[in-house]
Amino acid sequence: MNTTEKVMEKTPILSVEGVSKAFPGVQALTSVDFCVMEGEIHGLVGKNGAGKSTLMAILMGILEPNEGTIIVGDQQFHAMSPKEAIEKGIAYVPQHVAMMDSLTVAENILAGELPKTKMGLVDWKRVNSEAMERLGRLGLEMDVTKKVEGLGVAEQTMLAIAKALFGNAKLIILDEPTASLSRKDINRLFSFVKSLKDKGGSFIYISHHLEEVFEICDRVTVLRDGHIVGTAEVAQIDVPKLIVMMVGEDVEDYTRESTCQDEVVMELNGLERRGFYEDISLKLRKGEIVGLTGLQGCGVEQLGKGLFGLEPRGIGEIVIDNEEFTADKPIDSFNQGLAYLPQDRYRYGLVGLRSVRENVTYPILNKLIRLVNLINRREEKVIVDKFISELDIKTPSQEQPARLLSGGNQQKVVFAKLASTKPSVLVLHEPTQGVDVRAKMDIFRIIDDMAAQGVAVIIISTEIRELIGVCDRIMVMNDGRMTDEFKKGEKDMTPEKILAAIEGGKNNE
Repeated sequence: MNTTEKVMEKTPILSVEGVSKAFPGVQALTSVDFCVMEGEIHGLVGKNGAGKSTLMAILMGILEPNEGTIIVGDQQFHAMSPKEAIEKGIAYVPQHVAMMDSLTVAENILAGELPKTKMGLVDWKRVNSEAMERLGRLGLEMDVTKKVEGLGVAEQTMLAIAKALFGNAKLIILDEPTASLSRKDINRLFSFVKSLKDKGGSFIYISHHLEEVFEICDRVTVLRDGHIVGTAEVAQIDVPKLIVMMVGEDVEDYTRESTCQDEVVMELNGLERRGFYEDISLKLRKGEIVGLTGLQGCGVEQLGKGLFGLEPRGIGEIVIDNEEFTADKPIDSFNQGLAYLPQDRYRYGLVGLRSVRENVTYPILNKLIRLVNLINRREEKVIVDKFISELDIKTPSQEQPARLLSGGNQQKVVFAKLASTKPSVLVLHEPTQGVDVRAKMDIFRIIDDMAAQGVAVIIISTEIRELIGVCDRIMVMNDGRMTDEFKKGEKDMTPEKILAAIEGGKNNE
């Protein structure tokens, strides 16, 4: 029996038929047909702005479609309220999980139904034992007395999934669940999701990491400009075909000509932070792009944060533009020529409630102040308009709140903020995380343009193929030390050789 016949034997847990949704001036969805089977992990992919979030908001009862039908089990709806969606077993786990962080795992699981003693007091022994028993039924081992704020991102995501199941969820929507996870944590999450699928659970899996779709999903549906392009079984399609479906054309890997000059912009000499990294020495040249990569815990993340002043840097010498770099906090780093793009742009790179204008210019407001401490709004507007045009930021106006932009455009706003400080050195941590294929190409172009203007760039990333396309050199870190170097144009600069070095091997046979 082939895979198609197996899928057809299953019962649809949810169907969407002819759903359309329009906003003022925008047709977000047009005649969308979408179906998820019982016991299926169904991938949903598309560029930023393709309509994925709108479709999920309709399924969760947050938005009402203009036309179409939603079928859950044997019931039909033109639109559902959030209460009805929950009652019908639809749950949503966002990329940034919202839990009661100051409470324990057990308190989060049993919130609203804490068992009590005969005296009317909370029976904490039963709270913990019932929480352990519920997690055990799902094969999930977790310290239920630990506060949620002390859990890793993967554990918080698994806890959110478990909590949804305890609320009788039958279909769980996972929105970019691996965006901030290491490979080890991704494996843990995937094992958990697959085990739930084997027990009959159903999932909609939304991701920009297309390789993950092939790793975990049974089928995948592509949305483009509000239309369903097609649905395919992952066993009968590959990444290039999926990209063509998403963007309407074949997108090749990004490559660039080197803009590296002879002049040394930054020099690291003997940097050491006990327990994280040691003996870090590196020369970075004007216009050069250097990639730093390694396994989770290799020290590269702490090195990037330490350079910018987000974490202690330890001992050693740093020189930028022939002057000693002494900054120990972000504002001083900006002022001394080093800018940093964090991995989690939502928490550390953007102020989501503030406008695009404010996000771009807040690091340089002191340079825009004129007489009587007033900001020169005309000059500020010119600067922001320039970046919106040059970086092709899709926004209705400068005053649009940053949180309302797509992921790719949010990342461009962060780039504009960094570029406004006119850095000599730019440190980028996972710059393409959580953005679609086309937006990645835009980001690579921005990085290339900044390097061409003489900015020295460090990219911290686990995306090896992307690093090969954009970097002049790639440095591999193991156990806090730089162990291998790969140079553009040399035969050893291949994914296989770099991965072998990351796993602890060397770049020679």
